[in-house]
Amino acid sequence: MSDALRMHPGSAARWLAGTIADIPTPFDANGALDRPALARLCERQIEAGASAILVCETAGEASTLTAAEREQVIRTAVTAAANRVHVIAGAGSNATLQAVQNTRQAAAAGADAIMSVVPYYNRPTAEGIYAHFRAVGDATALPVILHDCPSRTGRALPDDTLVRLARWAQFVGLRDGTGDIGRTVHLRSRLPVGFRLLSGDDATAVPFAAAGGDGNISLVANVAPQLCGALFAYCQRARWSAARRLHHQLLPLIEAFSRDTPAAVKYALSLQGLIAAGVRLPLTALDSPTMAAVMQAMTLLSAHTAAASRRQEVRC
Repeated sequence: MSDALRMHPGSAARWLAGTIADIPTPFDANGALDRPALARLCERQIEAGASAILVCETAGEASTLTAAEREQVIRTAVTAAANRVHVIAGAGSNATLQAVQNTRQAAAAGADAIMSVVPYYNRPTAEGIYAHFRAVGDATALPVILHDCPSRTGRALPDDTLVRLARWAQFVGLRDGTGDIGRTVHLRSRLPVGFRLLSGDDATAVPFAAAGGDGNISLVANVAPQLCGALFAYCQRARWSAARRLHHQLLPLIEAFSRDTPAAVKYALSLQGLIAAGVRLPLTALDSPTMAAVMQAMTLLSAHTAAASRRQEVRC
């Protein structure tokens, strides 16, 4: 990267905020990529007012996709977005050369930004993590969102390493999957103005926002995009009581999804008639208790939504 790409105040991606759905990759009955279903999922987020959509990441089963399928997923999302929202493409890998290749592929397919996860399995040092992400940044002019999820990768992104990377303009945000709310508070003062901090899961969305976070990468938004958007809108206006009420309504679904992701998300979407529930090995279909938990959570959510609609009609 050249010095011209160094971070400067106000240079951040302001669109990187609010609730952003981590969109699953739908497969048809034969296990092939279902592009029309994927386009529908993207359109649903756009209609709900999302500022961005995320594909080929955790929920997208990216590690099971071929290179050709990854390109198809990204191009499908870009076509569906039609310049109305930003498309973020997951491009991570535990091999730096593969992460660079994925990043270049995402750019060629039309993505507006990439998300790159801490290299998994290899257990690199802090310096290795820094060098990995610098190589990714050197490979593209796109904004790079870092993804820290030590429960999946086996290595955390050290705060000092994050601060070093954030000096460069291309590194515009962090998807924080550590669950450490206090981290948000002490990182904010160490990061450049405008660097975006996003919660990596739905369970921490409200406390993360209260601690100064800018948004949330969400699984539940796939199923309840309007409610998730309203929840973060309440957070932005510091209406914490209303935000907690919505979070409480979504909590059974959040807990059900945490049992088996992304299979549970796909099953919920199949109950809504949007996609088939199939996943690829080594993932398997949900067991009966988890299916029952998802169904019950969906029923409770529908009841809450119906009650809210009736209250709104009475007020009108």
